[in-house]
Amino acid sequence: MGILNTVLRALTWWNGQTLNTQLYTWRKGVKVGEDEQGNVYYETRDGKRRWVIFNGDIEASRISADWHGWLHHTYKEPPKDGKLARKTWEKPHQENLTGTAMAYAPAGSLRREQPASRADYEAWKPE
Repeated sequence: MGILNTVLRALTWWNGQTLNTQLYTWRKGVKVGEDEQGNVYYETRDGKRRWVIFNGDIEASRISADWHGWLHHTYKEPPKDGKLARKTWEKPHQENLTGTAMAYAPAGSLRREQPASRADYEAWKPE
């Protein structure tokens, strides 16, 4: 299994950081911080490039708004202790659930356990 993991890391980006990313991070990266999901954030010594090494599934929606702003140079300082000010109506960050059992299913969807009543539907019958 160890050889397979090494080959997957060398050839694919969706199975964790690639070997090239690991070498680049080791040579030029400075660890800036870590979020509550275990994702680790880096930048180059000159501060021009920033990136994240995901802990687990590589899904961009797993990055919170605080860290997203830092990654895209919206904020100079990383969100270590001070989080962004939140509005009362804002919901907590949630990753993209598309393709999972937790994905949104509207009324009448076949994915719901109990489909909505179809009293408003009348099947077409040819004459």
